[in-house]
Amino acid sequence: MDELLRQVTAVLRGMWRRRWLGVIVAWVVGVASVVAVLAIPDKYEASARIYVDTQSILRPLMSGLVTQPNMDQQVMMLSRTLITRPNVEKLIRMADLDLKIRSKEDRDALAETLMSSLKINNTTRDNIYTITYRDTQPESAKRVVQSLVSIFVESNLGDARKDTESARKFLDKEIAAYEKRLEEAEARLKDFKLRNLGTQGTDGKDHLSRMSAAAAQIEETQLALREAEQTRDAIRRQIVGDEPSRSSGAAQQSIAGLSVPEIDARIDAVQRNLDAMLLRYTEQHPDVISTRRVIKELEEQKREELAARRKTALTDPASSVNTNPVSQRLKMALAEAEAKVAALRTRLAEYQARYSRLAESGKMMPQIEAEFAQLNRDYEINKKNYEQLVQRRESASMGSEMESTAGVDFRLIDPPRVSPKPVAPNRTLFLPLTLLLAVAAGIAASFAASQLRPVFFESRSLREACGLPLLGTVSLLVDETVKRRDKKDLWRFVAACVSLLGAYGAGLLALFLLSARTV
Repeated sequence: MDELLRQVTAVLRGMWRRRWLGVIVAWVVGVASVVAVLAIPDKYEASARIYVDTQSILRPLMSGLVTQPNMDQQVMMLSRTLITRPNVEKLIRMADLDLKIRSKEDRDALAETLMSSLKINNTTRDNIYTITYRDTQPESAKRVVQSLVSIFVESNLGDARKDTESARKFLDKEIAAYEKRLEEAEARLKDFKLRNLGTQGTDGKDHLSRMSAAAAQIEETQLALREAEQTRDAIRRQIVGDEPSRSSGAAQQSIAGLSVPEIDARIDAVQRNLDAMLLRYTEQHPDVISTRRVIKELEEQKREELAARRKTALTDPASSVNTNPVSQRLKMALAEAEAKVAALRTRLAEYQARYSRLAESGKMMPQIEAEFAQLNRDYEINKKNYEQLVQRRESASMGSEMESTAGVDFRLIDPPRVSPKPVAPNRTLFLPLTLLLAVAAGIAASFAASQLRPVFFESRSLREACGLPLLGTVSLLVDETVKRRDKKDLWRFVAACVSLLGAYGAGLLALFLLSARTV
């Protein structure tokens, strides 16, 4: 710590010896900096405020029906990208700033200056944009701001409209491509259906269902054929048992074993109906009672018919056989039964042939179904994309029409105006800074001089610097003349410093009074 204090003291004493150099440097730097600050030309600020209204009653009404861009974001992006090289060059022409331009380098320098000087500030919440520009010429600054306001308003949403047109062109192109794909897919489906027309049913069922239906038809036809054959055989037995015999006893015996087919069929049908009723009702149910009564009446009718046959056979056996209407009806029933059996056999053969064809084509059905599923899947995907693209194109068209009807409204709140007094440079701030700069330059000059030509103020420093033994020191005896001279020199130094501060103070006072008078 003592060593540090000793070094600091030595540096300060060395700077004190070079104090006049520091004062001179401070005065020179102060005067130069003040002249430089005063030489800076005054700049006037032109500004304008614009309100952008992005709200419209159509937007909530058309929500979900049309594609609505984020207008706030578009306007904000427009404000951020407004100060570009093409817009600045257009602004130079609109504000007549190119009248004094003589070369391309001057134009580029002016464009760079404008791009760095133009400012667009906004409040996101209120959509209010402030355009500011500073120039040494008030009218030039105003023209620049006016031109930029015109560019901002004229830009509006032109880029957005271009984007909408580009999107519509893209959608039209994609729709045409998907329409062609749909036509090709439909052609492939048509060719596939024509090639496999025989394997496709008209009822919308698949191959397995059609095979099951064919098997069921075969079973039903076989059952119907067996029933028809049983009926035919029964009629044959009745006809065989109804032939006349030589003796009346034999005829009577054969007739006794006969039955009446019509009545027997009716009795069987009513009996089956009765069995079905007994599964649901009791014996006391009115339908059961009436059905049993019908059965009794049919049985009584059958007995009467058999008695009449028996009587006829006893009186005239030969004529009873040949002219008996019952026998004739039996022969007619036999013929009908034979025809029915033949028809059922033909139908059974047809059903079996169909089943065989289905079973044969069933070996190829997995491959056919897989191919059909692939074709149908491609067609459905293309159709879905096509419908979505058409819907989005219509939505984009409606959105474009809505934007042209209710677009963004630009309102000029404050027209371009120039400040009545200069806004830059801030000399009230710069002058104190020049004082600090002058003082810092004087101190730095004194320190540099003391380090370039150092002076030893004590024997220890000399011994450390030389590295040689020091035999002794000789003290300086100061007389009154030297003391008075040093005192006068101190007062002159103080006067020089005070005059420097006083000059700055007077300059600040004059600047303040001048500014107040201007206001």
